[in-house]
Amino acid sequence: MNRAQMDDNVSRVHEGENIWNLPNVLTMVRLVLVPVFIILVLNGSVGAMWAALVVFIVAAFTDLYDGKIARERGLVTDWGKIWDPIADKALTLGAFVVLSIAGLVPWWFTAIVAARELGITWMRSRLLKRGVVVAANSGGKAKTVSQMFLIVFLLFPWDSVSGVNNALFDVTGLAVARWILIAIALFLTVWSGLQYVIAAVKMKK
Repeated sequence: MNRAQMDDNVSRVHEGENIWNLPNVLTMVRLVLVPVFIILVLNGSVGAMWAALVVFIVAAFTDLYDGKIARERGLVTDWGKIWDPIADKALTLGAFVVLSIAGLVPWWFTAIVAARELGITWMRSRLLKRGVVVAANSGGKAKTVSQMFLIVFLLFPWDSVSGVNNALFDVTGLAVARWILIAIALFLTVWSGLQYVIAAVKMKK
C-alpha cells in the first residue's frame, strides 16, 4: 500500500524522531492530570468538584492546543499521533467511569464509550505492528469535543449555584439538557468508531 492509498489520518511509521517538543509535553501533562482529576471527583465535596472541573478544563485545553501547535509548527510526530488520542481516552473514559460511580451518567453509556475507545485503541495497536499509524480523524475529534462538553456539564456543581431552581432553568431543565448532551455524545461516539472500522477494512482490501 502506498501513501496515496491511505486516508489522511493514516501514515507509515517514521523512525528516529524526536518526541520532546511542546505538543508532546502538553499531552504528557494531560496524562498526569488524569489521576488527579479522578481523585478529586471521587472525593465528591463541592470544593473537590470545582477543583475537578478546573483540572478537566485545563486538560481539555491541552488537548485543543497540542494538536494545533503541532500542525502550525510542523511538530507532528508518530508519538503524538498515538499518545494524544490515548490521553484523550484516559481523560474522558476515566471521567465517565467516576461520573457513573457518582450516578451522574448511566453505566450503559459508559460501557458503550469504553467498548468503542478500547476497540479503536486495539485496532490502532494492531495496525501499528504493521507499521501504520492511525491518527484521530475529524469524526473522532468531534466525538471528543461532545464528550468533553458533556463531562463539563456533569461536573459543574449546579446545587451550589444560587438560583439554579428558578423557573428559567430548573431541575427538570437540567435533566433534559443532560439527556440531550448524552444523546449527541452517544451518536458521535458510535459514528466516529464506525469511520475507523471502515477505514481499516479499506486498508485490508
